[in-house]
Amino acid sequence: MAFQNIKDWYIVMNPVAGGGKASKEWDKMVNLFNKHQMSFEVGKTKDKDHAIDLTISAIEKGYRNIIAIGGDGTNNEVVNGIFKQTKVKPSEIKYTLIPVGTGNDWIRTYKIPKNYKKWIPLISQKKTVKQDIGYVTYYSEGIQKDRYFVNVAGMAYDAFIGMKSAEKKGGVSKLVYLSLVISQLFKYKNRKAAVLFENQIVEAEFYSINVGICKYSGGGMQLCPHAIPNDGLLALGYDTGLTKSEVILITPSLFTGNIAKHKKVFAHQVKSLKVEAREETPTLLEVDGEFLGETPCEFTIRENVLNVIIP
Repeated sequence: MAFQNIKDWYIVMNPVAGGGKASKEWDKMVNLFNKHQMSFEVGKTKDKDHAIDLTISAIEKGYRNIIAIGGDGTNNEVVNGIFKQTKVKPSEIKYTLIPVGTGNDWIRTYKIPKNYKKWIPLISQKKTVKQDIGYVTYYSEGIQKDRYFVNVAGMAYDAFIGMKSAEKKGGVSKLVYLSLVISQLFKYKNRKAAVLFENQIVEAEFYSINVGICKYSGGGMQLCPHAIPNDGLLALGYDTGLTKSEVILITPSLFTGNIAKHKKVFAHQVKSLKVEAREETPTLLEVDGEFLGETPCEFTIRENVLNVIIP
C-alpha cells in the first residue's frame, strides 16, 4: 500500500525534556535535519504517555523510521508505541533517541552521543542493531496493566525513589535524583517479598530488585552489570536484605559494576520471573525510570525485536 505525503522520518519530541532543552534547541536540530536531507514530520508531546499515542498514529500513517527527542521516559513511551501498535511487526521499525533528558542511561549502552550536533548526521545513515525488549505485567490501583521496557525495571527502593521523583512536577535533575536517593534511605523500610524464577523461590526483605535488558540506570549506576541487550535473557539482580549502613558502603560499587561481589547481592540471567509481596504492603515497580505500580509482577522477554539505530 502506498502512503501519501509521508516523510522519511517521524520525530516524537518532548518539549519539556531536560528542563526545556528540547524546545530551546529545536530550531538548530531542524537545520541539521535539513542539512542531511532528513525529511520529517514532528509530533510534540503534551502530557504523560502522549508519546505512545503519537508513535502508534505515526506507524498507522506509514512511518517506519522513528526518532524520539527526550529522556529515558520519552524513550520508554515511544518503544511502547512501537510494540503496542498492531499495523506492522515491530521489527519493521527503525528507531533511535536524541538524548536531552537528565539521566540518559539507555544511550550509554550504545555510546550514542549526547551532543545532537554529532549524533544527527550519524542517524541519517540508519546503521542498526537488534535489541531485546522486556515486558512486565503489574497492578496499579487494583487494575492489572502491562508495559514494555527497553532498559532496566527496578523494584523496592528503586521504585520508591521513582515514586518520589514522580511527585515532583516538571521532572527532576540528576542532582535532585541523587539527593532523593540519599535523603529517603533512612525513611524507607525494606518489605518482604518473593522472587520466583527457574524453580527457585527467594524470600527476603529486599532493598532492591532489578531486571535489566541493558545495564545502566539511575544516572550511570550498574544495578544489572551482567545485562546483555541481545542475549534473549533478563538480567536479574537482587539483595537479601541489605542494611542501611551496607547500602552506604556499597554505593561506589553501584557505579563500577562490582555490586554482585557483596555477599548479600545475587545475579542471575533468566527467561522470566515473578515478584510477589509476602506482606500486606506491596512491593513497588518502576521501569526505565518511570514509576508504574506494584506487585504482583511478572516479567518476560521479547528477543531481538527492536531495531536500534546506533553510531
